[in-house]
Amino acid sequence: QVQLVESGGGWVPAGGSLRLSCKASGSAFNRYSIGWFRQAPGNDREFVAAIRSSNRMPYYADSVKGRFTMTRDNAENTVYLQMNSLKAEDTAVYFCAADSRLILSSLRIPSQWDYWGQGTQVSVSS
Repeated sequence: QVQLVESGGGWVPAGGSLRLSCKASGSAFNRYSIGWFRQAPGNDREFVAAIRSSNRMPYYADSVKGRFTMTRDNAENTVYLQMNSLKAEDTAVYFCAADSRLILSSLRIPSQWDYWGQGTQVSVSS
C-alpha cells in the first residue's frame, strides 16, 4: 500500500505559477504509476498528468500541455507538478493518485487508480 499527501496549493493571480508536491509513504514507490487529477465544483474529476512506473515520460491532458510539467523523484518518494501560466479555469482541488498495475489506456480514468491523496486547493483569479 501507499499513502499520498499533497501540498503546495494556494491562491495565485492569472499568469502566475505554483508547484504542487505529492509525498508518498509506504514501500516500493518506484513500482507505482503516479497521476495528478483535478476536480472543480460541480465537475467530474479529470486527468491532468501522469508518469508510469515503467518509464519517466509524463503524459498530459491537452488543456495543460505546454504549461504544466510533472517530475518524479524516486529517491524522495515525491512527485511534483509545476504549473505555469495559470488560468482561472485551472481552479480546482488537485489530487495525486497511485497505482501499481495500470496500463497505458487506463491512465486518464480516475476510477482505475487505487490510491488517492486528500487533495490541495488551487485558486486562480482572473
